[in-house]
Amino acid sequence: MSHINLLIKPASGNCNMRCKYCFYHDVIENRETASFGMMSLETLENIVRNVLNHPITACTIAFQGGEPTLRGLEFYRHLIEYVKKYNKKNIRIHYALQTNGYIIDNEWARFFAENNFLIGLSMDGMKDTHDLHRVDALGSGTYKKVMHTIQLFKNHKVEFNILTVVTAQVARNIGKIYGFYKRNGLHYQQYIPCIDPFGEERGQYEHSLTPELYAYFLKTLFNLWYHDIKRGVFNYNRYFENLVGMILGLRPESCGMAGVCTRQYVIEADGSVYPCDFYVLDKYKIGDFTKDDIETIEKNRKELGFIEKSMEVHEKCKKCKWFALCRGGCRRDREPSEGHELTLNYFCSAYQEFFEYAYEKLCDIARMLRNNELGIK
Repeated sequence: MSHINLLIKPASGNCNMRCKYCFYHDVIENRETASFGMMSLETLENIVRNVLNHPITACTIAFQGGEPTLRGLEFYRHLIEYVKKYNKKNIRIHYALQTNGYIIDNEWARFFAENNFLIGLSMDGMKDTHDLHRVDALGSGTYKKVMHTIQLFKNHKVEFNILTVVTAQVARNIGKIYGFYKRNGLHYQQYIPCIDPFGEERGQYEHSLTPELYAYFLKTLFNLWYHDIKRGVFNYNRYFENLVGMILGLRPESCGMAGVCTRQYVIEADGSVYPCDFYVLDKYKIGDFTKDDIETIEKNRKELGFIEKSMEVHEKCKKCKWFALCRGGCRRDREPSEGHELTLNYFCSAYQEFFEYAYEKLCDIARMLRNNELGIK
């Protein structure tokens, strides 16, 4: 193990917003302790010391929530101090943080820029699509807050990308949203499908993303991205670029595209460790960074069989012409409502329709990339 990925939840599930589709709100409602409060500095120091004493060459320390900025800026200043204190082996450290942007000010933006944090900023497109579901504790839309944060990030030269949850409304309006992002200079984009709560039949909510809508979303967005690429206009799209890389024989870096769960350390505010952000549930706890070393945590991961479970391949997948690109998709989208066997991916039909539509064009981009024919501006 040469690289360790930490995803730390310093404010547990606490948040200053009330997004109507929040998957982590569903998670905390399905465990004995809903909130673990705020992470102590002692716990943070234990995590840093534990990891940096391990024989690795690189470490990504990422923060998510809930809303991680609720823990306060001083917490992150201490993080930098702890890393300097314990990084005796000159391990390469990468910092990242996912935020809703609600309380970001000049001081936060300056800190991110000075310490080379890669920031994921949650935004669901234009004002109408964003404010529909991303509301604050009073039920008011947060679009203006996010746009203000974007300007702060630009002013301070913070490295950031936009993370958009693909709801039904986002899917239907993706053409307008893509144009809106381009006009505002938001050229680094990630999109994640909206998921419904554990154990419920999917597609029941206003915001629910159905396979039919997801197929429309993927084809529409890809067509716009492809034509921009052909014209030499660059807009980063994590999913499409991973697909091009796979066609070129590269391993996808995006979680959920490799056909097997990656080795992650998702750490709650009390130091407890889980194998995936979607599974921060009591039965999936694999350790505690305040008292367990990494070897013990890995032993518990193996006994749980979490990664091994993700390797299950549905019989229909084995015969599918697109399996080499799809690989079954994210485990969370293959969970059954009953029983123990993983099912077909909920979005299986969407992926099949998309690959039929886009494969030749993806190959075209891969060929141009291989031959250095992309005159990206």
